Amino acid sequence: MKIGLVVEGSYPYVSGGVASWVHMVIQQMPMHQFEIIAITPTQLTEADYKYNLPDNVTGVTNLSLDLKYDRPKPKHVLSAEQGRLIQQWMTFQHVEAPVFPIFEQAVGTSEHFFASRLFFELVKTSYETEKQSGSFIDYLWMWRSMYTPVLELLQAELPQVDLIHSASTGYAGLVASAIKQRQGVPYILTEHGIYSREREEELLQATWIPVEYRAHWIRFFHHLSAEAYQEANDVITLFDRNGELQQELGAPPAKLRIIPNGIDAVRLSSLPVVEKGPILKIGAIVRVVPIKDIKTMIHAAKVLQEMDVAFELTIMGPLDEDEEYATECQQLIEQFELDPYVTLAGKVDIAAYLPTFDVCLLTSISEGQPLAVLEGMAAGVPWIVTDVGACSELINGREDDPYGPAGFVVPPVNPGRIAERCAWFATHRADAKKLGENGKKRALKYYQTHQFIAEYVALYEERGLAYGGHRV
Repeated sequence: MKIGLVVEGSYPYVSGGVASWVHMVIQQMPMHQFEIIAITPTQLTEADYKYNLPDNVTGVTNLSLDLKYDRPKPKHVLSAEQGRLIQQWMTFQHVEAPVFPIFEQAVGTSEHFFASRLFFELVKTSYETEKQSGSFIDYLWMWRSMYTPVLELLQAELPQVDLIHSASTGYAGLVASAIKQRQGVPYILTEHGIYSREREEELLQATWIPVEYRAHWIRFFHHLSAEAYQEANDVITLFDRNGELQQELGAPPAKLRIIPNGIDAVRLSSLPVVEKGPILKIGAIVRVVPIKDIKTMIHAAKVLQEMDVAFELTIMGPLDEDEEYATECQQLIEQFELDPYVTLAGKVDIAAYLPTFDVCLLTSISEGQPLAVLEGMAAGVPWIVTDVGACSELINGREDDPYGPAGFVVPPVNPGRIAERCAWFATHRADAKKLGENGKKRALKYYQTHQFIAEYVALYEERGLAYGGHRV
């Protein structure tokens, strides 16, 4: 079966998180071929790959959000019914309407459409209906910025596949929905974090959008998510709370399903035991990007230093995804004179480091079900995590979990609380070991690679057979 995997801002150009999950899925399913459809902010090349692609990857289609494709102008004149369908979809009144073929074939290039009388009247009516008081020119350009990627993505040439699987809603969900409609194939959606909620958090803090128009942008991303939820045959996420959020945001309950992440827990659980010394060794397996809130981690280290706790903090993860932020973090370390105690180690082999740590630390402000936490748990290392995504569920277990806590859960952006919990590990070595053992047992029982791969293999086969695709 040829499976199309649609990813946004991820594989194969970004390492970690969803990209690691995608790589694992492909590696573990040599019986299937995979076409990667990667949506990125700008055009990228093979030189930008962060992974060596497995042999069963048959191609990578890179769709950049800033690219405009050369196409001839249309010969079509839109009917009143087509205009009505466009108006309903672009003003968020309906999803799953037969509007994609109109965007794909009838409206012409984005520039042609934006110059049309129909588009101007749409924007003008929407501005009046929303009783906006801000600049109409800004409002008009917001619409152009909003719908340029939509039109360009829907008019792009896309590979033929037997089944389409997107790793998020948003633009990835839009493309997957279009492929389902265009090619008549099943569509599986796996949402790690809740895409529209994450965009909402970003937009509320964005300074490039006039305050009065932020709500419209937020509705736009919720609209894209609703479209994907309606179009997908299966809506999957990693843990219960996310499933509840998906339902609140419009996902039909009958489509919802939980498939947790998995890791090579057996290998990590057999790593050699290293005798611990008097200095508290703290590890962080994390990309150095703002959403991981590395600065709070550094502030917590400063508090820990002021508490006279002897410690070393090693932050392991790529530094090149947001170089400006990584530089700011390094400057903060130097400003606090923490150089001897805090290290930005870059991307390393975590298996060589995990046995040396007394505790691992995650300070994210948004997460799905982080593989890094599972990896540390499998290696028997206790955790301090922020209360985001599935972190609490991983550390404390689900209701029917027979194991105890595997560490501590703290509120996000709280350096003092994090430092207090770190200090606890410096004086409770025996209790800390018990927390690590609890986490190892939980990872081995519930979060192994073969468990989640088996569920996706069965789902691919079930959906493929149900549709009877042309190459299935």
